[in-house]
Parts: sequence; C-alpha cells; structure tokens
Amino acid sequence: MTMGADYSSPAGAASKALTVLGIETSCDETAASVVRLSAAGAEVLSSVVHSQITEHAAFGGVVPEIAARSHVEMIGGVAARALADAGLDYGDMDGVAATAGPGLVGGVMVGLSFAKGAALARDLPLIAVNHLEGHAVSARLGTEIAYPFLLLLVSGGHCQLLEVRGIGDMSRLGTTIDDAAGEAFDKIAKAMDLGYPGGPALERLAETGDGSRFALPRALLGRKGCDFSFSGLKTAASRLVETCTTDQDRADLADAVQSAIARQLTERSERAMQAYAERNAPALKPPRSASEAIGPEKMLFVVAGGVAANKTVRRTLEAAAAKHGFDFVAPPLAYCTDNAAMIALAGAERLARGMVSDLDVAARPRWPLDEARATADPVHAKTGRKGAKA
Repeated sequence: MTMGADYSSPAGAASKALTVLGIETSCDETAASVVRLSAAGAEVLSSVVHSQITEHAAFGGVVPEIAARSHVEMIGGVAARALADAGLDYGDMDGVAATAGPGLVGGVMVGLSFAKGAALARDLPLIAVNHLEGHAVSARLGTEIAYPFLLLLVSGGHCQLLEVRGIGDMSRLGTTIDDAAGEAFDKIAKAMDLGYPGGPALERLAETGDGSRFALPRALLGRKGCDFSFSGLKTAASRLVETCTTDQDRADLADAVQSAIARQLTERSERAMQAYAERNAPALKPPRSASEAIGPEKMLFVVAGGVAANKTVRRTLEAAAAKHGFDFVAPPLAYCTDNAAMIALAGAERLARGMVSDLDVAARPRWPLDEARATADPVHAKTGRKGAKA
C-alpha cells in the first residue's frame, strides 16, 4: 500500500498529534468516531453510534444477516456525520482505523471494507484493529492512565483477565471456559422474557429485588487459576425462572443473578490481582492515598466492556481493587458498550508505532488478544476452522 506520509518510524509518528477516523461494525451498532491522540492524551472529537435495537428486538437477539444489511445502509452516513461533528474532513485525517474482528463476520466485513475504500481513495494509512483491543484501551478515553495495568474485559461473548503492557502487548491470565458474563446476563434475561437487550433490563429489575432468597451455584471453586464459567449459573437460573409466579419473585431472581455474576468476576479478579502484584510490586508502588493522581508508579485495575456499565459489578470490583491496593479505572459509560472512539484510539496508538495494515487484511470472526497462548493453550480443545476463540 502506498502511503502519502511516512509512518514507518514510531518515533516520527509519535512526535505529532495524530487524528484518526475509527469505524466499528462488529455486532449491532454502526459507529464512527474521530479521535486525536497527542502527548496530552486522547481527545474524542466526535462519536456517532447508530443502534439496531429496534431491528432485532422482535427476535430477542441479534440476527447476523439483519445486522450486516443495516451496517451497509448506515455506514456512509454515520462516518460522514462523525467527520462533520468533528468539523473535519478526510484531508485532516492521519489514518483510518476499523474493527477487523472478532465479531459477526458479515458486519465486520462492511466496516473494514468501508475503511479500506476510504484509505485507498484518500491515500491514508489503514489500521486494522482487534475489537477487544479497542475495549482494552477504552478507559484511556476518559482518564489519562499509563501502561501497564491489569484488565478485566467483560464484553459480549468474551470474559478475560489480561496483563496489558501496551498496545499489541497483552498476556491472558484467565478466560471463560464456556459462557461469558455478558452472555449469562442476556440469556437469563431472555429466559425471564425481559426483552432485548437483556442485560440492562435485568439490571433494572434487580433494583427492587432481594437476591438472598435464591441460592445459585458458584462455579470452579476448587479450580486454580483465573478462568471463568457461567454455564451452570445460566442453567440454574433458567430453571428457577419457572418457579417465579410474581413480579417480586422475578425481581429477587434478577438480583440473585446479578450478585452471582458480580461475585464470580470479583473472585477471579482478586486471584489475578494477587498474581499481578507478586510480579509487578517491585516496579509498581501501591497508592498511598486516595488523592494521588493515577500514574505509572501505581498498580491499576481496569474494567472494560459492556458489563462494566453494570453498577453492581462496578461497585463490587472497585471494592476488591481497593482491598488489594489497586486504583480502579473504568471507561465512561458511553465507551463501555461498542463504540468507534475506542477503535480510533487503538488505531492512533498503533499508528504512532508504525503498526499499519495492508489493504488485503481479512475480517476475522475470531481474534484472540493473546494469540500465542490461545493457540498453544486453547481453552476449547477443538478450535475449528475459525481459529482459537480466546
């Protein structure tokens, strides 16, 4: 690919502010954003998200074909609006970043193809971004935080604990062996007939509930490590739904489910915090007071992804982080769910290091953040032709 500017030198690219258009189409949001990355941090100049909730609500979940067709219809207008809201044009961009996976591959192809066309037409660098890497850096959109940090990524079908040393440099500490936390929220909500999207609906219902009425299973208690499992919880809760005869019963069960998910996320995160502190304590000093600014001398615990928007989950994890001497950081609520600002930021960070993509880069339905471990030590023995999931 021929570039209009030399971005091969990380030092050269990092010496100036970089303005990047980001495109996100991995599931049921068509999103575009313009982000400027400079020495002062990341500035979101615009962020436009078109939700497809109404298109999928009747089906109780995302229909891939409907999602892909909606992306085709909306992507041009959404990108144009993001540029207009930023008061800029393609001539002001230093690069175009797009989600290249993981996700519903039909939707991923739409956004990635649009970005390829824009990059080719405007002679701009193309940056293919891992959607999960976008979530990993999303907290940097709201707070100026430094690498490294411990990350709990809870997004859709993914639930992972990772040590994040920098862009493109992440190690998996634990992942789900079956369902993810987001899937458990949505599937249990569907069993309760709460509509789509289910996770937020279940959270609202839980506000009036008393979860102590229901005993739900605690998975993997005797298993070492930081892996997750939510399949048993999902099955048990779905069976209990059949015993709920009143609105209060349903609210109590919703609260029990939410508490059980928060508890497992916290238990595994605490294990990861202990291991992370043992490896990094000599180099990273724990906070001495609540008033200290967040900086590289501190241990940071970051929670990102759609489930990070759940207030109970946030509150429980924040308490655990404080107990173990970590500063707790989560993205602003607008950047927890799928958005293009996080893709633009990840793209800008990659561009600053000369990490650009060729025009023949392919859309990937699966794309682990720690690909080496996912291949060498897969959670699922049979990864299939799509490759390792996590």
